[in-house]
Amino acid sequence: MSVARIDPRALSERLLRGDALVLLDVRESDEVALCSIRGSRSIPMGSVPARRNELDPTAEVVCICHHGVRSARVAGWLVAQGFTRVLNLTGGIDRWAEDVDPTMTRY
Repeated sequence: MSVARIDPRALSERLLRGDALVLLDVRESDEVALCSIRGSRSIPMGSVPARRNELDPTAEVVCICHHGVRSARVAGWLVAQGFTRVLNLTGGIDRWAEDVDPTMTRY
């Protein structure tokens, strides 16, 4: 299933504009402890199905992981569950650190 993508610079612009976005970080808690995008909500990939009810299916959700692979899987799953406004962060938080916030810890 194809999921829409957003690159880090475009996401940064939308956040600066104040767009209402749910930043869903699907990395494990030890990864999130190293670095995260401000305002992100952490639900590890394996917990998303059990915690699906914590997410609004009408909200615009941006899925985030380390490089964009796990988040793409979660984004596809959310779309299959009826979420209609889902984006995957291209290149994940690693590319965010490269393109938007070079002070962010990288791993």
